[in-house]
Amino acid sequence: MNGENGAPQPRKETMAENSKMHFVLTGFNQVKEFRVFAFEGVAANWARMAFTVRTNLALTRLYGIRLQELPLLCRAVLERREDADQERAFTYGEEDMRVFADAAAARAEAAKQKKPPRPPVNPNAGSAWRVPPR
Repeated sequence: MNGENGAPQPRKETMAENSKMHFVLTGFNQVKEFRVFAFEGVAANWARMAFTVRTNLALTRLYGIRLQELPLLCRAVLERREDADQERAFTYGEEDMRVFADAAAARAEAAKQKKPPRPPVNPNAGSAWRVPPR
């Protein structure tokens, strides 16, 4: 799309994508019953900022959340934050866990409701084009 002076203008989607910060997991610590994940936020101008997200491991077991899922769930907390927010330490709390557990239960129930694939009507289907054994 060209502007008034004929110069190409960037698409709005590209501008919005570039303004988002990307988060990279850099490690974690264990502090009593909490696991604290450290992330590095990388802005569009390559500026880097440190963030942490902590979560209570006892609650994760209560809601059936596996340890392998925690880094992505904690990163989602960072991705939902407001850009104007200057806070750098967050908590993946019980309400977040409840929402995740409810969604997982709904997915499991939907998978149960799916019909299994139907078997072929004739067990010899396709035998007309197969070469008979010699």
